[in-house]
Amino acid sequence: MLFAPVLSRWSDGPRRRLTRLVGRIRRAVRYEAHAYWRTRPIRPHHVLYEAFNGSGLLCNPEALFRQLRNTPDQGHLRHIWALKDPRLARREFRHDRTVRFVKSGSPAYYQALATSRYLISNATFPPQFSKRVGQIYLNTWHGTPLKHMGYDMADGAFGTSNIVRNFVSADYLLAANPFMARQMYERAYKLDGIFHGRMLLAGYPRIDRQTLSAAESQSARSRLAQLNPGGREIVLYAPTWKGSSFAHPDDDLDALLERVQHIEAGIDGSRYIVLLKTHQAVHALASGRADLARILVPNDLPTNVVLGLAGILVTDYSSIFFDFLATGLPIVFFTPDLTDFEQTRGLYLAPTELPGPVCRTVAEVVAFIGQIADHGRLPAFTERYRIAQHDYVGQDDGAASARVIDIVFRGADPSPLLRVPSAAVRTSVLIYLGGMKPNGITSAALNLLGAIDHERFDVSVTFAKSAAPVRRANQRLIDPRVRQFARIGGMNGGVRQRLARRRAARADAAGGAGSLGARITSGARATSAADADFTAEFTRCFGDSRFDHVVDFSGYGPFWAELLLHSPPAVRSIWLHNDLGADAHRAIGGVKRMLRGLTETFARYDRYDHLVSVSPALSEINAEALAAYAPRSKFTVAHNTVDVERILRGAADVSQPCIESPATAATTTFVTIGRLSPEKNQTRLIRAFALVHARNPFTRLVIVGSGPLKAELTALILDLELSAAVTLTGALANPYPVLAAADCFVLSSDYEGAPMVILEALVLGRAVVTVAFASVHDALPQAAGLVVPQTDAGLAAGLTAFLRGDVVASAFDHEAYGRRAVAEFYRAIGVTDLGADTERHFPLDDDLDAELAELAPSTAAGR
Repeated sequence: MLFAPVLSRWSDGPRRRLTRLVGRIRRAVRYEAHAYWRTRPIRPHHVLYEAFNGSGLLCNPEALFRQLRNTPDQGHLRHIWALKDPRLARREFRHDRTVRFVKSGSPAYYQALATSRYLISNATFPPQFSKRVGQIYLNTWHGTPLKHMGYDMADGAFGTSNIVRNFVSADYLLAANPFMARQMYERAYKLDGIFHGRMLLAGYPRIDRQTLSAAESQSARSRLAQLNPGGREIVLYAPTWKGSSFAHPDDDLDALLERVQHIEAGIDGSRYIVLLKTHQAVHALASGRADLARILVPNDLPTNVVLGLAGILVTDYSSIFFDFLATGLPIVFFTPDLTDFEQTRGLYLAPTELPGPVCRTVAEVVAFIGQIADHGRLPAFTERYRIAQHDYVGQDDGAASARVIDIVFRGADPSPLLRVPSAAVRTSVLIYLGGMKPNGITSAALNLLGAIDHERFDVSVTFAKSAAPVRRANQRLIDPRVRQFARIGGMNGGVRQRLARRRAARADAAGGAGSLGARITSGARATSAADADFTAEFTRCFGDSRFDHVVDFSGYGPFWAELLLHSPPAVRSIWLHNDLGADAHRAIGGVKRMLRGLTETFARYDRYDHLVSVSPALSEINAEALAAYAPRSKFTVAHNTVDVERILRGAADVSQPCIESPATAATTTFVTIGRLSPEKNQTRLIRAFALVHARNPFTRLVIVGSGPLKAELTALILDLELSAAVTLTGALANPYPVLAAADCFVLSSDYEGAPMVILEALVLGRAVVTVAFASVHDALPQAAGLVVPQTDAGLAAGLTAFLRGDVVASAFDHEAYGRRAVAEFYRAIGVTDLGADTERHFPLDDDLDAELAELAPSTAAGR
């Protein structure tokens, strides 16, 4: 027994590795199966249904399924249900050969997803789903929202990725009423202007299920016989789920049980019984509780069938009350946490708009149930109830399923039921933002999104979804007017397809423009398996979305550069933020880590319409260095924009770390901000600062950033005995307090594009000293700052000049700069109609580059 703990720890490691291995094998099998079936013919009579990600035969898909089975001219259909546990439903249909069940997430599931002609979901299909040509996707969703959804929620954009992706893939979106179409689809999920399917205002199929025949009523009551043996009138308590994640709801079942018990104690138990209907997200927790068994409605009994049996509904913020309006029966709202819920989640309707009393205590609920028992209704809420019925269930006449089937399965004209878009058509732009790391490209992208005219442009952005805190923090900074397509999951396809794509990419990179030329036929790139894969991936990420302009704002990754080339026809532009030829050959630890990726990116330049550098000098450098990949005519310029409000707000944020107060007021602080990598050459800055500090001890240097050279720079600081004078802060989510507190900003890079941090320093009124690099005079408007040679001595001389008072901060007309920079962006992406106001200030034949260079006055120190 002495060795038991050791053996236990030893066995845990192999067990975890084995578990991970098994998981990888299962995923590989799933991917291979899905890849195979995506190559097979679509089965024209197959219908795949999935409700609440496989929770059961439920909601609108269940209502449509049953209607289709009872429709004579649809007898040719074969129905496939995706369920987490198919055993739960097989008994009812064991003799029906037109119905079968697959386990959600299994190879059989992905077969059905890839080959069924009709796809029906009330939530979302998984990230691997990419609609194929010939498939018809109907998304019904699962209710009119009372609580905030999508972008209307705090940090809601993070959770929208798979939902928006599914919505824009749908051929049909079903809206229960105009409010749902407008408030949820168009606004909360930002579908206005991007959804190219058909939004149907046909009523809700699941509400059809509330009108029960005598046989249906008897069957449903028999299902509840154990809960309600005496056949009493049902008071249905149906609260929504609580918590921050649908997948991991709060376990508040103890509180729910206590509330049911208190309601039971206060009402006429001989007449009423209280039953609990939990939300789908909570039912798995509730079904395992023995103390709930006597009141818990079975999850496989459709909610709307239960509503058809209930006499009174007690709910809180659930969309279930909208459905119940169709019965005309009383609703009581029990919201003890109303204040907190309004603040944390938010509601679309005020309590005074709800069609029933809003109660904060069980005693109030009991009292209103008593009024209903005495009068059969709540007269004080009659008018509110009537208005709500008109607004939310005005089309629910029991025939919604038939209308939907007529359009989707028979091809009937949907025009009378179509939702007409409410907003004017804007020019659509898709922008890939890059890795969302805290760097200059991310800052430039965020600034641009705030500067674009959103009344004229419908802007979407894309990036790889990440849970990393620093990337999520940058995601939160995206302008709220912008639609986000955060990419989740990976490309479909098996091992052979992935290897084939890799070989094709390497061949392009190895052959440069010559290899691409061999793949051009009659001016169009020849179709290939890799093309088909990327076209399918664009569909997987963006559904049926169409964009007028597509922009790779990062420009550093071959995957995204290729993916954006497979959008439907658009004007496509790719950004060049730096001397990319130099970047490709930059070595870290003797290894050129970016060479292959950038070379593969260069090989795609000939298929882009515009290659956009961020300064005129940089455009000349890139046009010359990359001439083998694209003609000079494609190279153009757009200066980076600057978000002054964000910079000033960040600088004033007292909660953010700042540099410590100096030992004396006479201390001068120099600061630099940038990645700790070779091209930034902080090594030169530290050596130059050592020369200055030796003669001026009341000086210090703050270096903000992280990167592969941290250890090397730390060692240099120790070797030069500068530990007390030089600080490495690491990466800071908000570096502006540090920049604002310093006296002078210093840049020591070997090469740059148009470094955002110089503009940020100018906005904060900092003096600038920078070494000379090819695009330095584009980066510094009109002599703002001092440019010195790229040597230790030259940089030391620049720092000394600042100490003498020869370099002072410059006035920077950031408003004029911003207007001109955003006009350059429009032109760079191919927008020809800039609008009367823009054309008046910046006519097309203006030399914007010259104007941009004149926006800051000369300083005391020239160049």
